[in-house]
Amino acid sequence: MADLITVDDPDDPRLSDYIGLTDVELRRRREPAEGLFIAEGEKVIRRARHAGYEMRSMLLSAKWVDLMRDVIDEVPAPVYAVSPELAERVTGYHVHRGALASMQRKPLPTADELLRTTRRVVIMEAVNDHTNIGAIFRSAAALGMDAVFLSPDCADPLYRRSVKVSMGAVFSVPYARLDTWPKALETVREAGFKLLALTPDEKASSIEEAAPHRMDQVALMLGAEGDGLSTQALVAADEWVRIPMAHGVDSLNVGAAAAVAFYAVATGRPEN
Repeated sequence: MADLITVDDPDDPRLSDYIGLTDVELRRRREPAEGLFIAEGEKVIRRARHAGYEMRSMLLSAKWVDLMRDVIDEVPAPVYAVSPELAERVTGYHVHRGALASMQRKPLPTADELLRTTRRVVIMEAVNDHTNIGAIFRSAAALGMDAVFLSPDCADPLYRRSVKVSMGAVFSVPYARLDTWPKALETVREAGFKLLALTPDEKASSIEEAAPHRMDQVALMLGAEGDGLSTQALVAADEWVRIPMAHGVDSLNVGAAAAVAFYAVATGRPEN
């Protein structure tokens, strides 16, 4: 059973995991280095625990103590009860959902490990917007993608905003970093995957014509918002595919495009 500890000093060192949550650069440097990430909101905290992440501590405003009582009773980590005003002073923003947890990261699988056990995967290149990362993971989970691979310059899927937008889907879809880019794409191909580059370029085949749902192993490549996939990534692909547009729209947000493309890969019948 966790200890419920009332804290009224924003400088209390026990709250250090929660300091400056809106300082993106600080959190990018600190969280991976210290092996932690922040889960925000009741559902996300519960999903993180269900996925096997160990809780370091929890920060709750008073009205959330009863709602989280079962978690408090189950975990050995300390639980800090604070006022909403103190939570805002520590974190840097108003914590609308009233519940935060500092969770311990787990070692990532290697790319080779995931390539041996998957069939439908997504590869992200330089996607560094945390909202887009979260949205893509949520769609990947919902539409039956088996794994996500990230280029070295992609944002952290366990950053608070990514976790929140994904509603915890980052915990259910395994992911790995591709340490060498774009050379690692050849490793994906050698594992039996056909590399499909999603691009609005008119030279690309429509995704219906490409029929990825009929392929044995598919790796769908997505680029960053605005810039899209790099020239190197496009050259490395086996085929370019596009989502047909209407009404003069040239492209979709990468998160929306990912959802449409994942549906095409899974033929609308995601596996549980």
